[in-house]
Amino acid sequence: MIKTQITPPVCAKKPHEMEIHGDVRTDNYYWLNDRENEEVIQYLKDENAYTDAVMADTKTFQEDLFKEMKSRIKEDDSSVPYFLNGFWYYTRFETGKEYPVYCRKKDSLESEELILLDVNDIAEGLSYCHVGGLSVSPDNQWLSFGVDRVSRRIYTIHFKNLTTGEILETQIENTTGGATWANDNDTVFFTTRDEKTLRSDRVHRFRRSDQSRQEVFFEADETFNTGVSKTKSKAYLIIVSSSTLTTEYRYLDASNPNGEFKIFQRRIRGMEYGIAHYKNIWYVVTNWDAKNFRLMKCGLENTERGLWIEVVAHREDTLLEGIELFNDFLVLEERCKGLNRITINQLSTGESHIISTDEPAYTLGTGINPEYETTKLRYGYTSMVTPSTTYEYDMVSRERTVLKQQEVVGGYDKSQYASERLMIAVRDGIDVPVSLVYKKDFIKNGNAPLLLYGYGSYGHSIDPTFSSVRLSLLDRGFVFAIAHIRGGEEMGRYWYDEGKLLKKKNTFYDFIDCGKYLVIEKYTSSKHLYAMGGSAGGLLMGAVINMEPKLFNGAIAAVPFVDVVTTMLDESIPLTTGEFDEWGNPKNEEYYHYIKSYSPYDNIEAKEYPNLLVTTGLHDSQVQYWEPAKWVAKLRELKTDNNVLLLQTEMDFGHGGASGRFEQLKEIALEYTFLLMLENRMIQLRF
Repeated sequence: MIKTQITPPVCAKKPHEMEIHGDVRTDNYYWLNDRENEEVIQYLKDENAYTDAVMADTKTFQEDLFKEMKSRIKEDDSSVPYFLNGFWYYTRFETGKEYPVYCRKKDSLESEELILLDVNDIAEGLSYCHVGGLSVSPDNQWLSFGVDRVSRRIYTIHFKNLTTGEILETQIENTTGGATWANDNDTVFFTTRDEKTLRSDRVHRFRRSDQSRQEVFFEADETFNTGVSKTKSKAYLIIVSSSTLTTEYRYLDASNPNGEFKIFQRRIRGMEYGIAHYKNIWYVVTNWDAKNFRLMKCGLENTERGLWIEVVAHREDTLLEGIELFNDFLVLEERCKGLNRITINQLSTGESHIISTDEPAYTLGTGINPEYETTKLRYGYTSMVTPSTTYEYDMVSRERTVLKQQEVVGGYDKSQYASERLMIAVRDGIDVPVSLVYKKDFIKNGNAPLLLYGYGSYGHSIDPTFSSVRLSLLDRGFVFAIAHIRGGEEMGRYWYDEGKLLKKKNTFYDFIDCGKYLVIEKYTSSKHLYAMGGSAGGLLMGAVINMEPKLFNGAIAAVPFVDVVTTMLDESIPLTTGEFDEWGNPKNEEYYHYIKSYSPYDNIEAKEYPNLLVTTGLHDSQVQYWEPAKWVAKLRELKTDNNVLLLQTEMDFGHGGASGRFEQLKEIALEYTFLLMLENRMIQLRF
């Protein structure tokens, strides 16, 4: 049993008043907003010690569960190789090691392996290490890569000579991690962050040979971020400025890195677009007069939107998410009725077809396709019962070949599990999709435990995918469900618009109504219903347990965004200024009162709450640790129940948790143990 008789820590109350629009809020735990304060650190440690004490009897089970989940993962695994500029590139993992090894082979897969970067060497002795943004120069002689050693998503760029194997002393600090090579094999472009807000706001040009550095673009609008990349054709360097609702691109001939970037189409509030170069054409995916986006094209020089020609028209029932270009094929990535699809258009014949699927709920998307002169498309497919699979699809013959399917070590029998897709009518009459998976021996009598997952923000769709880790819940009788609630983009762009700003509560109502339906239909009961979400999904958790605390037996809130009003009023906090179009700016009185009406921290009351596990990271750059810490402290003060309330702070990590391949399983083991203990289902499975 979980120990509940242990005395939890008591957080000191230090009243801090905040007034705006004639409204005064008193925050007794505002003082936790200081990671340099030893009293703050001690409080977090006390909470960790309390969590350890409460869960003490489960330590052996957590370790066993970790080993169980790890045992299903193929340790000596590798990715599907892809061919680019004379080399086959792939990533592999070695048995017993946490981090990837990046490799390539020249011309043929039978050639000698050349190791680009062994991240295990870089990570040695570090509590946290993430390497990203690997980029090889056009002449194949140089590698640039970024390293984050703190988990604040602030990277230092390094350079490696791929001929000698030497990593240069040259370092570029405070970057987003990636570097984009110009065609001279000497110049790279990269983005830096504002040191306080962490907004990516400046693009720089750096010449490796003489160490010269120059700022080439500054994004002055604090609601925008900027980044730099290269077109698939390798002909152009691209700078993008983007906010929640608006984008603007600049482009430059990649063979003229000292030139001036030219605006593609000036920003117009509410207009989004993305660009792709092919021969003498720019293709443009845009929401201009097209809520679900449409495809346009224009010439290389005159690129203003008045000169764009429509290629694929807007469709009310289909969201255009992206394109992939080949010499004779235009591939569309779309979303229709909540599900992904890939449409193949053959340019020479005008024929069009959709790649077929045969499961009720799945995830589908194009993979790495760096070549133009091919009839073969690589795409990925998975469902809640089908492991991740990479296909090579012949766009002419329509035949597909499995290049790789995720191996579940110890065996996995797909026939023992079932996936289901429901359309649930919520309170305003809208049908919300829910994807479920369970073992086939599941009986719909209300006695099964069910974990309902949700997110519902930023237009980010949570698609149904396979998880070998999740088997540890399913095999112990759990049903796992995803509520595809408004605020995501599963049902098109309007789905996002209906779950943001002054319609944000739709997100919470959708989740609650989906949970109630699953109880009514006896998939579970309130005694066995659990909720889970992270980041903005943690906001979802905070809101729904305030609104309907008796609907759930427990909830897991990972790195939760729960102090919405205070955070959105503080423009010095990372992400705040870029998210006014998502949540609204509370300096506007209408938005202030609306946000305050659902902000989890501001709506805690003296009442019973479900069992709750809250996780955070001291170095989180997305949701600052003090939000969940304050939330837990206030819940402890006001809640009237004896249910479990735990706060686990990773003192070495940030928003994404541990960096190692297997270390993150320990976090999942804690979460699953929490659920299984509440269900008293700690049964050791045999292999």
